[in-house]
Amino acid sequence: MITVRAKAYGFLYLLLTIAAVLIVLKTLNWLPNMLQKDMMRKFDSVDEVQSKLNIKDLHVPSYFPQSIMWPPSEILAQAKPYPAVLMIFNDAKTRGVALVISQAASDTFSTNTLLPFVQITRKVPYDLKTRKALLEVGMCKNDEPCSRLSWTENNYRIVLTMKSLPFELIRIAESMLH
Repeated sequence: MITVRAKAYGFLYLLLTIAAVLIVLKTLNWLPNMLQKDMMRKFDSVDEVQSKLNIKDLHVPSYFPQSIMWPPSEILAQAKPYPAVLMIFNDAKTRGVALVISQAASDTFSTNTLLPFVQITRKVPYDLKTRKALLEVGMCKNDEPCSRLSWTENNYRIVLTMKSLPFELIRIAESMLH
């Protein structure tokens, strides 16, 4: 016959085991974020990127056409191996990706897979408020017009890609510059 004391010790042992398992699971969940806190990961806001990765000169547009939803639907950023931020904006009607803005301290950082061009019909140098930029116009999938504008700002390569003709894209880019 099991005594009340034995039952109490058994119950206490069960509670301690559950607590230990929870602590181990929490630690295993927390550990990768601490070890890779500077690697590419998702953020909830531009402010969070700036504070957690210490990226102070993050270029964010002040102008958005009504067709583009604010805030970004997704923000990915990293501090290592080089600072890079990727902001994805959705179309207000279709909710699909309509605008991608990247800022990276490396020319090797690419976002071409998010709004890939099927065909580039024109590539021209563009004077963007005294900065030398490259404007590309063409077609994305489903024969949708796409535009891309890229330039170097301080130590960053900034690339804007949008499902549209270049006029709105240029206005967005100009609103990012001081």
